[in-house]
Amino acid sequence: MTTADLSPQEVARRALRAGIPLETERLDLVTATANHIRRVIGTLRALDLGETAPAAVYDAAHLMGEGRDDAAV
Repeated sequence: MTTADLSPQEVARRALRAGIPLETERLDLVTATANHIRRVIGTLRALDLGETAPAAVYDAAHLMGEGRDDAAV
């Protein structure tokens, strides 16, 4: 899924609606940053995680070998 970039005018309008008026000289930088973040999030949303277990249940101990109690590699 491709998301169109926000225009500087749209970024200014959204910032103002959030109560954060932007100075004109910051608008280009904020627009570029917002568009970059949107692209990264779009990429993450497109990932097919399939049967990937949540990080809370992932156990990397099996990668360390049997009987190792420290993090030495």
